[in-house]
Amino acid sequence: MPGQEVVSWLRTRFFPHIWCPGCGHGIIMHSLLRALVTLDKKQSETVIASGIGCSSRMAGYIDACTVHTTHGRSLGFATGIKLAKPELTVIDVMGDGDCSAIGGNHFIHACRRNIDITAIVMNNNIYGMTGGQASPTTPVGSMATTTPYGAIDPSFDICKLAEGAGASYVARTSIANPKQAEQYIMKGIQKKGFSVIEVLTHCHTTFGRRNNRKTPIDNVNFFKANTVPLSKAKDMCEEDLVGKIVIGEFVDKDVPEYTAQYLSLIERVRG
Repeated sequence: MPGQEVVSWLRTRFFPHIWCPGCGHGIIMHSLLRALVTLDKKQSETVIASGIGCSSRMAGYIDACTVHTTHGRSLGFATGIKLAKPELTVIDVMGDGDCSAIGGNHFIHACRRNIDITAIVMNNNIYGMTGGQASPTTPVGSMATTTPYGAIDPSFDICKLAEGAGASYVARTSIANPKQAEQYIMKGIQKKGFSVIEVLTHCHTTFGRRNNRKTPIDNVNFFKANTVPLSKAKDMCEEDLVGKIVIGEFVDKDVPEYTAQYLSLIERVRG
């Protein structure tokens, strides 16, 4: 049974998990595990890398080859692993702050190199674990411990950043559509190149209670009401898209992959 196979990928000795009840990270982990099972991946040939934060605790709960690294540096570790063992399936799970703040340069250059790693960015618009500080994706006007009168910094669009930097697959969905998250993660893993799947999630504990989304279901309903499929957004005017979040597949292209080029270079040099 698929459910039993998913459970076999869990380190159940570490349960119950540390995530708050209702946290969206569990939904994302389930989507990832279902994708790995569907693709018939082997635990001994799958690497899950993570940095620091609530999202990064996911690596500890998955029974594969895992590495829990330093804040913002997980893509550096994942790059080294992929270069050393290109045959491995390498997945990097990270939060929005982990990815686009301290880890921003690693993220940009992993996209630029187009190395065959799947980056799953769990975007809850806040630093949830360390006290609710504003992150690079905190929406303008939102309350956080470091923006008690509302954020004024323009927020990053992670998907546009990934597209501009050169990733070969870029998609966005939300925890309100876990099946779509599973499908996008599957496509990202299958893509030969750097893939970015941004999954909009929530931290009702530190973000939601300050921004009128106090419960998990408040956040699920928010995503249902405020996300717009890319196919529909193309026919909407700019005014109608104000306050909406476009979801879908933004990039799916075939470009040279880094480890393949690296191995080719070694063979050429060795003659």
